[in-house]
Amino acid sequence: MTVSSATSSTTSSSTTSSSSASTVTTTGTTNSTSVDWDALIEAQVQAKLAQATTISTTITANEAKITAYQGLQTNLSTLASGLQSLSTSIINSLATNVFATRSATISSTGDVSASSALSMTVNNGAATGDHTLTISQIATAQKVIGTSQSSTTDELGYSGTFSLGLSGGTASDITVTSTMSMQDIVDAINAQTSTTNVQASIVQVSSGSYEMVLTGTADAADISYSSTSGDDILNKLGVTDSSGAFTDVLQTAQSAEFTLDGIALTRDTNDISDVLTGVTFNLLQATPDGATVNISIGTDTSQIETALETFVTNYNAFRDAVVAQQATASDGTAASTAVLFGDSTMRDIMTRLQAVLGTSVNEMTMSDLGLSFNEKNELELDTGTLSTVLTTNLSGVTKLLAATTTTSSSQLAVVNTGTSPQSFTLDLAVDSSGTLTSATVGGDSSMFTVIGNSIVGNSGTIYAGMAFTYSGSTSQSITVTSTSGLATQLYQIAKTSSASSGSLQTLITNLQTRDNDLTSQVNDIESAAATYKSQLQAQYAKYQAAIESANNTLNYLKALLDAGSNN
Repeated sequence: MTVSSATSSTTSSSTTSSSSASTVTTTGTTNSTSVDWDALIEAQVQAKLAQATTISTTITANEAKITAYQGLQTNLSTLASGLQSLSTSIINSLATNVFATRSATISSTGDVSASSALSMTVNNGAATGDHTLTISQIATAQKVIGTSQSSTTDELGYSGTFSLGLSGGTASDITVTSTMSMQDIVDAINAQTSTTNVQASIVQVSSGSYEMVLTGTADAADISYSSTSGDDILNKLGVTDSSGAFTDVLQTAQSAEFTLDGIALTRDTNDISDVLTGVTFNLLQATPDGATVNISIGTDTSQIETALETFVTNYNAFRDAVVAQQATASDGTAASTAVLFGDSTMRDIMTRLQAVLGTSVNEMTMSDLGLSFNEKNELELDTGTLSTVLTTNLSGVTKLLAATTTTSSSQLAVVNTGTSPQSFTLDLAVDSSGTLTSATVGGDSSMFTVIGNSIVGNSGTIYAGMAFTYSGSTSQSITVTSTSGLATQLYQIAKTSSASSGSLQTLITNLQTRDNDLTSQVNDIESAAATYKSQLQAQYAKYQAAIESANNTLNYLKALLDAGSNN
């Protein structure tokens, strides 16, 4: 506060008066007074602000809780993400769960290397089983070669147009001018390869001897050529004779011939994807007489192992976060970092997760997978035990972990269980033409959408993620039965608890709303305190002026008295 007033003094009096921004002092024969106006104002303003300080402390504490809740949300979201691939067990080409992943092993009997004869890829959901393959011949494309030319870059002096392609395919006209070299003709042919499926190249046979090679890029098809105008270009280069036939065929076009499980098959390509659904064979070479390639297609159990290892890591991360919020100080009270100490929502989530891990499904428990709690109550995985049970009882592991869905009719096939499987009766209506028109549950048609013969659970309903196909032609009611494994139950707890509408988010939102209200209160208190300070400064300035005026009057009276005494 700044307060100013006139200062007066007399030489005949020992009384002085002075003022400053914060202190005024008066001295006379009988009194001495000092007032610190700034200190008085600050004390009264701080008294007004004390409530705001208390509220700010509450806001800071709430912010720490929000951060802790958000950390738990992140941990649970990570846990849910890692569990998703273990939560369902539907086996089809669209499935993304670990139980639908496939791997193939190939071995051989006889005088052949399995890897030199065959490579293959297997898609999700492919049927598991063992197969035997023999390869009589692989598919090849026709390859022809011309006669020797002395240069690849000299102008040939030929002018003409010819048509080139594969039998049964699309041909293109290639135009050659007199200034073009052998390399120019090759480039012109290759510029049309995407259309013709014929590729050209030059082979150097010896020094100063070059020959053109034409190769079909599609197996089991002959190269088709005809001269349409001018010089017969390929005849000039020795690729064809006077009748238009190829002079030297390096490789004939042929189909692949092979036998799978005793069934003789022929294909026009070595990349074969239409024999076993979800499986692509790449035939590399013929197998000698008496030799076979042995194929075994099974579930890729390494994906299950990896998913369970990830689950253990993510579960322990959430558990560690919960334990950190239960820490105590040396005096037994909550540690300063344990801002969620005693939080019931956090404890409830942890308790529910632990309860699921303690249950059994089809008489199997988590210990059958090699899962157990150590002395620190951390989850551990014995990979040896897991590997054994995956080999000996994969179906049991699947039922223990994942959701399974079955139907009472073979005409209703399960496409997807979803991560929230339900058991219910599905009423299907079919019109007179045999077209599926509706799918209802308890008379409610809003639960599922019918698309052709597909039935899909609607988003926002408990059936979201579930999907079926119907092959029947009559209306009927079909019972759908679902069970939830450990991973499915854990996934649901983690997902719902960490969701934007979950219990943790509710607590976060409430705290954020409360902090907004408290911040408004602090702002109001600080605004009122600022106004109060201004009022005090104005009031005390008047006091200061009054004191100054009194001092001046006192000095004046004393001066009069002193003058009278001297007379």
